[in-house]
Amino acid sequence: MPDIKHFDPDTILDTVVRLFWKQGAASTGIQDIVTATGLNRSSLYATFGNKQQLYMAALERYVSARSHPVLGRLTEDDRGLPAVVDFFDSLIDTRCSGEYARWGCMISNAHAGAENGDGDVRAVLDRQHHRLRDALHTALTTAQAKGQLAGNADPGTAAEVLALLAHGVNLRSRAGADAAELRRTVTAAIAGITGHAG
Repeated sequence: MPDIKHFDPDTILDTVVRLFWKQGAASTGIQDIVTATGLNRSSLYATFGNKQQLYMAALERYVSARSHPVLGRLTEDDRGLPAVVDFFDSLIDTRCSGEYARWGCMISNAHAGAENGDGDVRAVLDRQHHRLRDALHTALTTAQAKGQLAGNADPGTAAEVLALLAHGVNLRSRAGADAAELRRTVTAAIAGITGHAG
């Protein structure tokens, strides 16, 4: 008879996402995962593989459940610059208040952590950075067409700068940066591409 699982792997994976997201891969041991999920090691290994495979599954789940919807909305928003402003406002709100305050972003955390030494992890991180940059580029190209950017602003360069700023917001918020401080930095960066003082 096939082995029958008495747990929902998706629910378990969601628990593991939160664990890796909050603590980081290096600080999360298998015993932490066993304790958080209530599963024994053999069930975890049989379902997800080793810790690295479990981390990869959690990273991909985070990407599909949290990053993709946000970047999809930004890409599809045809307002131009207001879409970019709202993206950063929402990012700062999420990172500095609510259930996941001070957790940062699992993607940005991985950029700064030892886990980025793994080639498979780096591939996910690179892919996500490109998605973020491309979503910002789409919004900024619309902004340029609407006359919302400074005449010499290049949407491609600005998108790269703002993508790096988004990672910075994620990491600084995890370190305890004040939301008002982060907003001032974002406002200054956006002012630089619009040609208007913040």
